[in-house]
Amino acid sequence: MNTSQTISKPMKPYALVTGASSGIGYEYAKVLAERGYNLIVVSNEDSMTDRARQISMLYPDIDVVPCVKDLGTQSAARELYEWVHEQGLEVEVLINNAGVYHFKDFLDDTEAFNTLILNLHMHTLAMLCYYFAKDMVSRHKGYIINMSSITSDYGIQRLATYSSTKGFVRLFSRSLHVELKAQGVNVTCVRPGAVATPLYNLNPTLQKIGLTLGFIITPQRLAKKGVRAMFAGKSSISPGIFTKILGMVAYIPICVLKPLRRWV
Repeated sequence: MNTSQTISKPMKPYALVTGASSGIGYEYAKVLAERGYNLIVVSNEDSMTDRARQISMLYPDIDVVPCVKDLGTQSAARELYEWVHEQGLEVEVLINNAGVYHFKDFLDDTEAFNTLILNLHMHTLAMLCYYFAKDMVSRHKGYIINMSSITSDYGIQRLATYSSTKGFVRLFSRSLHVELKAQGVNVTCVRPGAVATPLYNLNPTLQKIGLTLGFIITPQRLAKKGVRAMFAGKSSISPGIFTKILGMVAYIPICVLKPLRRWV
């Protein structure tokens, strides 16, 4: 695990953001910095250190601690939790944002990728909640965002693992919200539709059209809405009008999906 050489520990609490080197996670980090939180920013990309430096330049009063770590293993959550405690950092906000995406049939993808997405979206996310929420409950204060997806409402071809794991996140977050609310910890599930990030490999022209028509949301807007919902105590949020409409008509019968297989 690569970290910065010297870690200062001001009294302000920390927000831990996974998948923070780009896209939605990077925007979450900036939104929380604007609210005065120190940051622990985690990613498996070496660029995380440089991105942390950029955030520090934007918010010089904020302590930004980078951590380069692969969260796609069974032991990752425990290792990250132990490392944070070794540094004496107090996490008040946990943003479970790290994720991966392939638009590919389940059997056509690799064993390594299928193992990674199952670990990252479910096991690591759940266990980070387990470890850090225990500390939050002991302080009777804490906030958690778990990133799901509008696809969590239905299974669709070439998104078998993605939509199914996001379905786990949706149901897990709902249960955890009820369990922890009375103990001072709020859990919010954020369920976006299409987001303008490199993760989805969207054609630039189609992305521009989608943004103009409101079918696609920017990561900046998504992060602001997610954080606002979290601090407002909401259990879930589906940002964007199109996302809400899609959520209401999400059920697609198998008899419709089978013919679509010819074209999609």
